[in-house]
Amino acid sequence: MTFDFVDEVATQVKMENIWANTCGTWENCNETTIQSFLSRCDDYNIDPQFCMSWVETHKDLIPNWGAVSETSLNWVNDHTSSGSSFSVSDENFS
Repeated sequence: MTFDFVDEVATQVKMENIWANTCGTWENCNETTIQSFLSRCDDYNIDPQFCMSWVETHKDLIPNWGAVSETSLNWVNDHTSSGSSFSVSDENFS
């Protein structure tokens, strides 16, 4: 269980670093920066739905949350299988 916790912390730290580099602040979160954030999270194999759940906990700090939320939902639906997370691994392709 210790390794699971360490992995969760490492994922959280990675996600927060991505946030800092794409959005910077909650006030700077908009339709463009949220798509960049989700794309970078996906690049690092961090579940975009997990990332959006984290962002949503701060929705009161995000101007125009309705538009940001709709944009992020559309992004997740367009970039994941039926709006649910998935990952591709080459482990089973040998």
